[in-house]
Amino acid sequence: MAQHLIFEGAELAGKSWLMSQVYDFLESKYNQNKQVLDGCHWFNCDVGIFGTEKSQPVINHFNQIFKELSDKNVIVEKFFLSDIVYSRLHRNVEKDYRNIENELLKENFKIILCTFPEDKELLKKRIADRLNLYPHYARILQTPEWYIRQQRQYLEEIKKSCLPYLQIETTQLPDQLAVDKILNWIGEK
Repeated sequence: MAQHLIFEGAELAGKSWLMSQVYDFLESKYNQNKQVLDGCHWFNCDVGIFGTEKSQPVINHFNQIFKELSDKNVIVEKFFLSDIVYSRLHRNVEKDYRNIENELLKENFKIILCTFPEDKELLKKRIADRLNLYPHYARILQTPEWYIRQQRQYLEEIKKSCLPYLQIETTQLPDQLAVDKILNWIGEK
């Protein structure tokens, strides 16, 4: 059975790094064509859309893409939980994705909820690292307290989800133990 994983969590939680490791494992294990990376498909769904009026139609379209790839490994960076949290924090709008969740459940999607310790100094370091890699991030930069508040919203929302989930806390990166925990949980190790 193909792996269908959604990596959710607050900004600075380490989602991209964890995904890169899980992706590399799945892609190399299931690759069937040395000309194309076809062993796993990675979707970064939040490209300035979540928390906006365009998010629900875009999520519906992505969900159709995922159905088309139901026999393939698919990993998704941020999806409906992120839209719920971003819509609430940025626009004070509540979203309901129960129908999407039920469809994702039928396609055997699971959520990896990435979290960080509520440590302001750790977040300051991650902010500095982010700004070094992506200077444009300065336009949306928030305080460490804001990221902690954002994470608390994710922790509340995950409890309402019907999808199976695993919470992974990233104290330091790289963290091979966290990667192994994910791979064990999805039955790949």
